[in-house]
Order: sequence, then structure tokens, then C-alpha cells
Amino acid sequence: MTLTQKILAAHAIGLTRPWVQTGDVLQVRVDWTIASELAWNGMDRTYEMLGRPPVHDKDRFFLAVDHTVDPVTLASDKRAQKLTQLSREFAREAGITHFYDANETILHTKFYRDLVQPGEIVLGADSHTSSHGGMGAFSIGLGGADITAAMVLGTSWIEVPEAIEVVYAGKPPFGIGGKDVILRTLGDLGRNTVAMERSVEYRGEAVRDLTTDARFTIANMTAEFGGLNGIFEADGQVAAWLARRGSHNDAARYFRADPGAVYAARYVVDLSKIVPLVAKPFSPDNVFTAEQTAGMPLDGCFVGACTTTEEELVLAALVLEQVLKEQKPVASTKRIVVPGDLAIQRNLREAGLWKIYEEAGFRVSVPGCSMCLGVASEKAGKGETWLSSQNRNFPNRMGEGSLAWLASGATVAASAVSMKLADPRRFLANVDRERYEKLLQRDRRRPIPEIAAAEPALDVVPAHAAAASETADRPWTVRGRVQKFGDNVDTDAIIPGEFCHLTKLEELGEKCFHFVKPGFAQRARAGATIVVAGQGWGSGSSREQAVWALQGAGIQLVIARSYAFIHKRNLVNEALPFLVVTDDQFYRAVEDGTELSADINTGEIELVAGGKRFRAEAPTAIVKSLLRERGLVPAIRRHGAQVFELLAAGV
Repeated sequence: MTLTQKILAAHAIGLTRPWVQTGDVLQVRVDWTIASELAWNGMDRTYEMLGRPPVHDKDRFFLAVDHTVDPVTLASDKRAQKLTQLSREFAREAGITHFYDANETILHTKFYRDLVQPGEIVLGADSHTSSHGGMGAFSIGLGGADITAAMVLGTSWIEVPEAIEVVYAGKPPFGIGGKDVILRTLGDLGRNTVAMERSVEYRGEAVRDLTTDARFTIANMTAEFGGLNGIFEADGQVAAWLARRGSHNDAARYFRADPGAVYAARYVVDLSKIVPLVAKPFSPDNVFTAEQTAGMPLDGCFVGACTTTEEELVLAALVLEQVLKEQKPVASTKRIVVPGDLAIQRNLREAGLWKIYEEAGFRVSVPGCSMCLGVASEKAGKGETWLSSQNRNFPNRMGEGSLAWLASGATVAASAVSMKLADPRRFLANVDRERYEKLLQRDRRRPIPEIAAAEPALDVVPAHAAAASETADRPWTVRGRVQKFGDNVDTDAIIPGEFCHLTKLEELGEKCFHFVKPGFAQRARAGATIVVAGQGWGSGSSREQAVWALQGAGIQLVIARSYAFIHKRNLVNEALPFLVVTDDQFYRAVEDGTELSADINTGEIELVAGGKRFRAEAPTAIVKSLLRERGLVPAIRRHGAQVFELLAAGV
């Protein structure tokens, strides 16, 4: 088995053989569920529909108020106040242990540093839940309905994914951290291509020298790669980090992929040749070297967001210190730095590093998503070019009309004083490396702990015949005209973050494709009720509001070449039918306004004019079951705690 398969097997309920393989549909025990206040807004809707039952384990749900809040917004914005209050009220109602109020932390930062352990299953209502694979956990983002169900039941279902190996070779130069590594990986292999809906297992000799912070960043941006999850085999680096904790350090399971485990593909990336990189708008794989783009004027510089670790914040400060020896900051009010957690904020303050940022003209803000999401008071203006250490640079990501360029914290720091993009290497060359390690409380002289590989204990029961489906597949025909899209349409485009506080379908429908395709809802309500798209439909954020917006606009069916995993789960959970069609002839035959008739159960699609027929991939048994139940919530209401066992059997 692969590493991912071993973790899934260790958590599977009622295996019929002592292993799992690609395509198996499993009911699994879930160790942690995590969410933000922006996700909880939708989750509360699901929770209410379920009757607000007790939480399965109040010590194992983690909720942080981080997405929509900063002090200005929280003091003046009724939307942010409502979202925050909703989370506070639930935390009190459920008595959860791990609730973090506004501007205490960023969701993934604290959870990674303080709680997650190797070998666990983590489900989060945020696409960057993939971050925690850096610590050797199987950690995936899902929509709010899935997370609410797992929070209540303690279980979920998963179809065992294909896995690819990304093998890191060579030793990167000093100052090349996780951000440059994942940008190189994206630049070489592409977004939403080889990793799409797959587990990405990061392996190779070079991995042992990657810090837990670097692994976090790489796993975090596996979401941009298109992977279901990104994961590293936990090793002595991880054991050393766990030893620093006061708790949540004694349940690690150090699984290893078996020799000869089957991977769909293997890709080698040479870290010894990496230089500082940037990703131009509007895709994280639109990668160039910092040297190639040096001198480009900048309107703003941002160091922060969940992907920017303590390691990156410290190194950026030391780079700024070197830059300030040569240059004086040009006048600008658009330099912002945001720590991921109050503990990091304290560490940098005690080390005197915030003073360096301030001398360079940065405003030190409080923990939160800040500029990365562009929905609170911190956002870029129309036409403004920002260099940012965040993880996404989609259209309008930092604010309507904004232009986000991605880079490491060190590259942003090297560019911030002059407000022109700069290669940080000559400044990195002068950084005191011993001081850098000391600031991060690392001692390279201390030996890395040796750890013993573990094997999963499996819950295997004799196979039994599945119960027959209570309802035979009936013809289920959808007919309508097409609204056609291209590849990699992300959920930020479907429903921009600033509208994710809405929960009524009609209101969300009115904002569907607000910036990129105005009038979408009006066309849908006039009969253009079928979306046809290319590769990677629904990539990006895990927001289930993207499905609600489509439903609210009147969409009855989505057809695409491939889907982002989280969005596909959301389509299933909300019972919005979808089909996968890979036939090139279909896409050549279909244009905006083409009228189609499709049978959801059989996957047969007909062009009404002319009668030409095409075939989609047949939905799996569990997808058919959930569609038949009209979604996840009705299924749970009907079947209770047995829901995933029965659905997996196709009942």
C-alpha cells in the first residue's frame, strides 16, 4: 500500500480484506474536523437541518475565526460581526475545547503547530486542509456538509484515490524554502493536471532536509496543484517537532509506503537547481524566476496568509535587514505583514524582528487571512499589482480587479523597500545562518531522532453481500440550453469570497459569476440551465456556497472533463447532478446555447437538434445513492449513524 492507503486502511471500518486499493469506497473513522467562521456559516445551516445533535467529540473539533476579520472589519462590518458571533455561540453551545476567537490564529497555523499528529485523518472545511499532510496526516478539504456530518458522526466516507510520487532530489541553496519548492513543482508539472484528484506523496532523499515548516507550505499548496491531499512520510524532523509540544505528542503513527507500492506516476524535481521564483497572475503555475521579472513596479507587498510559516516570516525579516543597509524605503502605505498565530507574533516581537519590518515601512497586522482573501478591510484596489507570499493569485483574489503575484516571503522582502520586484539571493547570501536557526529555536548539532516505522492495525470482517438498492435506477432526464466555460474555473469565480456570508440560494444565485460572467443567473432562469466546462471545474476554495450559487441561479446539471475533488463532493452532497465527459467531439459539438437532454443515471447525453448522442462516465454507487436520497443531509436523517456503510453498499 501507499502511505495514503495505509492511513485510510488504519481508519477503515469493516474492511473485507487486509488492504485497500484505488477505487475502494471506505467508511472511515475521523480523528479531527476543523473549520473557520466563514465555513461555519454554511455548516450551521447543515447543523440546523440535522437538528443540532451533540458533537461526536468536543475535543476533536477545531474552530478558528480568521477568514473575514481584522480589527477594523470586526468593529464596523455587520457581516463579519454576524459570522463571528455565530461561531462564538456554537462554541459555547457545543462546549468545544479548541475554539479560537478573532485574530488569535489562522486556522491551519495553530492546528499544525500544536495538534495534528502523523497517521491521523483530518477533514477540514477549507481547501488548504491539505497543509497537515506536512506532518504525515491524511488531511483533506471538503465542503461544510461533509465536515458537519463528520463532526456529528465521527465518521465519513472516502473513495481511495490514485497516488503519484513527487520525488525531490538534490539539496536546495539556503533561503530556498517550501514556497519556492512548490512553485517549481507547479511550474514543472502544472496546476490541475497530473495531481488532479490524486494523493500526492512527496518522497526522495531531499525530503529529510525539509523542515516541518517547509513541508507545511508544500502540502498547503497541493490544493493549487489540484491534489486531493499532499503528504510526507513523518520522520525524525517531525518527531523533533512533536517533542517540543506539551501535549498532542504521543499518538503518532509513523507509516511508510510499502516497497513496490503502486503509483499512477512518478515525477522527479531537482531542488539543487531551484532559484527564487514568482507566479504571475492568474495561475499559481504561471512561474518565472525572480531574476526574469526583476524591476517590475509594485503597488503593494504582503507577507502573510496560512501558507507563510514562522520560518518564512523570520527569513523575510533578516532579508529586510540586509536590504535596509543599502536602501531607504520608498514612501508607501501598502506594505503589510501578518503572523499566522499569536505565538509567532510573540516570538518575533521578543526577537526584535517586528522592528525590522516597521523600519522597512511595513504595518504589522494581527493573525488572520487578511489580503489573501480580500474580503475584509485589507484588500487590493482595482488594477493594483501586489507581490504576496500567499497561495492563490486568481482573478479578484486580493480584491476586485487586483493583480496578485506569488512569491516567497524572502522575495517579497527583497522587493518591498524599493517597491520593485527583486531577486533576494544577494541579500540571502549575507544573512547570518546561525542567527536564523537560533531565532527558530533549532540546533543543527542535535541529532535528529530515530523513529520506528509502524504498520496499521486493521479492522477486517468477513465479506457479506450488499443489500439490494431500494430504488432501481429510474430515468432522470435534464433538458436545457448550455452555458459554456473553459478549463480551471475556480470557486472564487463561481462565487467570490465577499458573498460567502450569504446562505439563501436565491441571494447566492444572483451573485453567481458576479465578476467574470455577469448575467449568468438571468440566462439560467431563461432556460440555460446546463453548465458545460473543461478540465478542473470547481478548483480552488472548498466553499459549498459555489454549489448553492449554481442551484440558486437555476442550474440543473454540470458537465465537465474533470472536477476538483472537493467541489465534486459538494455537488454530490447538495444533489446537484454532474457528469464527466472526456470525448473531444462532444466539446466541439457544444456551444453556448446548444440544447441538450441528459439522463443522469445512464450518462447518455443527446444534442436535441440533430439527435447526436454522447456517453458520460457512469456515476459510482455511492454518488447514485446520495443523488437518490436528494443529498447528504436527507441521507443522514433517514439512515442515522449507519449512513456511510449503507451508502457505500449502494443502498
